[in-house]
Amino acid sequence: MMSRPAPIRTVALVAFVLCFVVVVLGAYVRLSAAGLGCPDWPGCYGHFSPAEAVAAADAAGGTLDGATVEAGKAWKEMIHRYAAATLGLLIVVIATLAIRYRASRTVALPYALGLLGLVVVQGLLGMLTVTQRLLPAIVTAHLLLGLSTLSMLWWMVLTLGRRETSAWRGSTAYLGSSLPRTRVLALAGLAALAMQIALGGWTSSHYAATGCPDFPRCQAHWWPPASAGSAAAIHFTHRVGAVIAALVLVLAAVRALRSRSDDFARRAAIAVLAALALQLTLGITMVLSGFPLWLATAHNAGAALLLLAAIALNRSLRPAWTAG
Repeated sequence: MMSRPAPIRTVALVAFVLCFVVVVLGAYVRLSAAGLGCPDWPGCYGHFSPAEAVAAADAAGGTLDGATVEAGKAWKEMIHRYAAATLGLLIVVIATLAIRYRASRTVALPYALGLLGLVVVQGLLGMLTVTQRLLPAIVTAHLLLGLSTLSMLWWMVLTLGRRETSAWRGSTAYLGSSLPRTRVLALAGLAALAMQIALGGWTSSHYAATGCPDFPRCQAHWWPPASAGSAAAIHFTHRVGAVIAALVLVLAAVRALRSRSDDFARRAAIAVLAALALQLTLGITMVLSGFPLWLATAHNAGAALLLLAAIALNRSLRPAWTAG
């Protein structure tokens, strides 16, 4: 029986990188209005690839099922689905390895099976996103579960990569007597960020990004009036959430930096501050530039990076044997 975590660690790292790509691809597909590039699921107009769908449409006089096949949008959607399916297979491999090496306790079996269950639900939501014609609640839930999958993989990668090192002390002396309060503040920052990401998904799924086309005010008001419309209200709520999440994350990172911490905890705190600065810059620039597609996609990627930094900070404040 193998005792070292190398097989699962390698697969987990590959799955994590692919999951990040899938999350960013999903944002790009959504923002480029290609979410219904293939209006059926799991195929594309009943075919495995957009090329087959386009060929069938050409043979049928230019349409399939009464709709024109837009090759560009169809390829965007199907590439996202291919990547997501590959990710699902990798997570099946992780669960299989967790069962195979369960005696070594490399990865807690319930954790691996929970990750597998999460990706199954995520696949079902992906189907519903298409079949329910981009219903905002389903689109937002699909985004949040995708980021949850990314978070679980990242936690696993961090745990498997450092569980055998001396850096994970986890004693009451670690970070001095401030450890419990630092943990609470870091967790609060992560919770505030999760809520802010949900607000961002709600804004995106309602296409409310242009509800406040100016900055720092919204439609020339510091507090938009009711007459500004629901899009402005959704966008403005997202901005308020950004301020709250930023403040809590800064407090958590600064507290970790001022405490007696190891190198990993300090690097994680610095990463939180750097990712936060990047994300705020992307958000402001996106508004001032008129919401170009590449900046909107980068803003979604920035949110994922900030989430990963916040998770790393929380992981650095806990001992190696607590999760994974």
